[in-house]
Amino acid sequence: MNPTHHTIGPLPEPLSGLRDIALDLAWTWMRDARRLFRSLDPTLWAETRENPVRLLKELPSGRLQECAEDPEFLALLESVRGQMAVLASDDGTWFSVNHPELAGRTVAYFCAEFAVHHSVPIYAGGLGVLAGDHLKCASDLGVPLVAVGLLYRHGYFDQRFDDDGRQVSEDEVFDPSVLPLTRLEAGAGPGLASVRLEGRTVHLSAWEMRVGRTRVFLIDTNLQENAEQDRELTARLYEDGEELRLKQEWILGVGGVRVLRAVGIEPTGWHANEGHAAFMMLERARELVERGSSLDEAVREVRSRSVFTTHTPVAAGHDDFHLDQIQSILDPVWEELGVDAAGFMRLGKAPGDDDDVFHMTAAAIRMSSRINGVSAQHGEVSRRIWQGLWPDKAPDDVPIGHVTNGVHRWTWMASRIQCMLDEELGAGWEARVQDPALWDRVLSIPDERVWQVHLGLKRHSAGFLREQARVRWRDQWTDAKHFAAAGPLLDPEVLTLGFARRFTSYKRADLLLRDEERLRRLLTDPHRPVQLIYAGKAHPADDEGQRILERIHQLAWDPRNEGRVAFVEDYDMHLARALFQGVDVWLNLPRAPMEASGTSGMKAALNMVPQLGTHDGWWAEGFDGENGWIIPIAADLDDPDEEDWEHVFRILEDQVVPLYHDRNGNGVPVGWARRMKRALWVAGRDFTADRMLRDYVASYYAPALSPEGIPEDGGAPTA
Repeated sequence: MNPTHHTIGPLPEPLSGLRDIALDLAWTWMRDARRLFRSLDPTLWAETRENPVRLLKELPSGRLQECAEDPEFLALLESVRGQMAVLASDDGTWFSVNHPELAGRTVAYFCAEFAVHHSVPIYAGGLGVLAGDHLKCASDLGVPLVAVGLLYRHGYFDQRFDDDGRQVSEDEVFDPSVLPLTRLEAGAGPGLASVRLEGRTVHLSAWEMRVGRTRVFLIDTNLQENAEQDRELTARLYEDGEELRLKQEWILGVGGVRVLRAVGIEPTGWHANEGHAAFMMLERARELVERGSSLDEAVREVRSRSVFTTHTPVAAGHDDFHLDQIQSILDPVWEELGVDAAGFMRLGKAPGDDDDVFHMTAAAIRMSSRINGVSAQHGEVSRRIWQGLWPDKAPDDVPIGHVTNGVHRWTWMASRIQCMLDEELGAGWEARVQDPALWDRVLSIPDERVWQVHLGLKRHSAGFLREQARVRWRDQWTDAKHFAAAGPLLDPEVLTLGFARRFTSYKRADLLLRDEERLRRLLTDPHRPVQLIYAGKAHPADDEGQRILERIHQLAWDPRNEGRVAFVEDYDMHLARALFQGVDVWLNLPRAPMEASGTSGMKAALNMVPQLGTHDGWWAEGFDGENGWIIPIAADLDDPDEEDWEHVFRILEDQVVPLYHDRNGNGVPVGWARRMKRALWVAGRDFTADRMLRDYVASYYAPALSPEGIPEDGGAPTA
C-alpha cells in the first residue's frame, strides 16, 4: 500500500509536528489543539473556516518562522503532540481495561455518511452527525472500530436562496488536497478493489481519514480506468434516483468489504448503521458460499457477527429496489449465492411488499442477530413496524432493542462552558464524566456565573452570524433583504428560540406559522420581545420541504416582524455549533411518533440550552420536568398539528417568556438559570456518546466479538 499525502508546504523543523496534528481529526475535540491552530493566525483561521490543512498551506512562511522561534508556541505544540501520542496506544483505555479478552478483535462500522468535521462535507444531516460522534467516542474509549463510507466529492449541496425565497441547490465541489484525507494506492493494478455494475468492472480507490484511534475508509470511483459515467457514481450524497442509490449502496456494502480485505483488515464484528449498508452482509455471505458453505449456513455465520441499527420510524422511509433494477444493474448476483432470483429476493422480502421488491432494512434484519432502534420509543415503534417478520410473536416480544443516541461531549460543548466546569468541578473532571455524582455538582454552580457565561456565548454567536451575513452580502446577495433576514439585527439580550434541522413536513418547521398574527404579537412585544432563528436544508426533491423554507423566508423578510426572525443559509456543523451555543431555547417539534431520536436537543443542552419539544424520540425519556418543556401527546395522532400548535404557544406565552424575564436584583433570571443547569445535568450525565458506546459494547459489540459470536437467541428471522 502506497499512501499519498497532501501538499502542505515545507514547515520549519520545530513545527514539523503540525502536519500530523492537522491530518488527524482528533484535533477537533482537543481544546489545546484548536487554540494552537488559532494562534497561528486568528483571522486566517476564521477565513479558512477552521481547516488546519488549508491554514498551513496558506500561512505566510514568515509567520511560520516566527512561531518556530516562539517558546510559548513550541511549548503548546509539544503539549498537543503529547496528547496525540496517547491516541497511538490502546493501553489503559476504557475498552482495554474492561474487555481484555477481546484484544485484537475489530468491529467494522458501515454508514452512508459521516459528519466528523465541517471541513470534510460528506454528510447531509442527523445520520452522519450521529455516525461521526460514534467514531469520535470509539476513539475516546478505545473501542476497536474501523469505519467504511463513500467519498462524495460534491458533498450534499450548497444552499442559497433566490430573490423570491426559493432554495437554490448548487454543487459543493471540494479539493481533497486541502482535507485531512490520505489516498491509498494499490501496489499494482487499478484501485484497491472492484465491483461489477451493469456488466462493467468498476474499480474502487479509497481515502483514509484518521479520527484519533479510529480509521475511516472512504471509497471513491473517480479513477481514470473507470468509464466516465462510473467515475461519477460516488460524486454526490443522496442524489435523486433509485438506480444511482442502488449502485452507491452496492459500492458501499460489497465494495466496502473488499476494500477492507485489500488493506489487510479482517474484522470480527460488523455493524450496519441503517439499511443503506445491508449489502455488506450479502458480500460476506457470498464469500462463505464461495468457500463451500450453503447459503443457509452462510447466513447463520454472518448473523452471528452482525448488528444492525435502524434510524427510520416510518415504514415508507426505507430503501427498496425492484427485481428488474437488480437484474439490470447487479447482474444475476444470486448465482454466486447458489440460489435463484426468487431465493435472493426472499432475503429482502418485507411484510406487505410484493415478491419482486428487495427491501434493504428487511435484508439487514434477516442477516443480523442484534437489531436496535435509537431511543426507547423508537424501539417500540420499530417492533410494531417489523412485527410481520416474526408472525408468531406479539409486538412487545419482537427482538428489536434500543440504544438511545448520544452526542460527543467534547465536539458540541462550548469551550467557555468547559472552562467554567474546569473551575467549578475541579481539574481533571473530564476523566470522571461517567460518575453521576460529578454531574450533581453542576446544579450547585452559582446562577449568576451560569447566566454570564451564557450571555457571553450569545454575544459571540451574534457576532458570528453578523460576519456570516457580511461575507454573503459581499460575495453573493444582490438584495439587502437577504442581509436583513440573515441575523445581523438579532439582539443578544432578547429571548431567542432556535430551530435547525432538515426541512421536511414531519419536522414541522412551520408549526408556529399556523397563526402568523399570534406569532407576530409574540415576536414584537415591546416589553418582552422574542426572536426566532431558523436554519436547515430541504432535499431538492422534497417539494413540500422547499415550500416550508420559502414560507419561512417570507416571514424573515416581512418588515412587520421587525427583524425578529432570521434564516441562516447553508446549515452545517460549523453553523450548528454557533446556534446551539447562542440561543435560549431549542425547538424540536416533530409530529410524534416520527422522530427516531433527534440529537440536536442534546447538543443544545450540553450548552445549557433547554429544549421545548414534542413527546417523541429522546425527549420522551430525557425530559424530567425541570430541564425544558414538553408538548403532551395529542389526543388525535392522525391530525395533531392544531393541538400541538396551541400547546406550543401556551407554553411560550405562559411559561417560557415570563420565566426568562423574571430577574433578581442583579438582573439574573434565577429560575431560568436553574433550568439551564438542569438541562446540562441531564444531558451530560445520560445523553452522551460515551454512554451510547458503552451500551453498544455491552449488548452488541462484545457478543459479536466473542469467540463464539452472537448466539441464536430468537433474533432476526432466517430467509
